[in-house]
Amino acid sequence: MNRLTITLSEPRYRALKQASAARGKTITQIVDESLEFYGIKSEDDALAILRRARANSGLSDAQAMKFAVRETRAARKATWQRRTPR
Repeated sequence: MNRLTITLSEPRYRALKQASAARGKTITQIVDESLEFYGIKSEDDALAILRRARANSGLSDAQAMKFAVRETRAARKATWQRRTPR
């Protein structure tokens, strides 16, 4: 397992230690669970998800690409609209 050094404010660090103790888990476990919750995945995990989705979708490559492009454009448009002042 790799090591990581991060800088936290004193109140945030105390809260993390308290959460760790209250849950009976290490700080490493708390951080790892938080990353999982926010969808941070390794490349291998992400590829496995893609393989399962492709296998279960029933779409041809062309249909899947068309769907992906349409959804990506819609998401970008929604993001742009939220950021653009009215």
